[in-house]
Amino acid sequence: MVIRVYIASSSGSTAIKKKQQDVLGFLDNRTWMRENVPEDRYPLPPQIFNESQYRGDYDAFFEARENNAVYAFLGLTVPPGSKEAEAQAKQQV
Repeated sequence: MVIRVYIASSSGSTAIKKKQQDVLGFLDNRTWMRENVPEDRYPLPPQIFNESQYRGDYDAFFEARENNAVYAFLGLTVPPGSKEAEAQAKQQV
């Protein structure tokens, strides 16, 4: 299957440039996403990555948010004093 997108290489309109970038960005990101989602997952957007490390889908993100574990879910350092840090401290006790 071939998808062709025709663009204006020198458009004076910022609106047209933005629309072109949106379409091309979506198509490029969707291809990358499909190639990098683990095989046991169905790659429907949104899929969440930290760099190239797969972190999960919407349901996993929502669950992390409900459990005050978004930083851990995203693979980021939990900032001291955050609700997530407090929740982790309570779990360790």
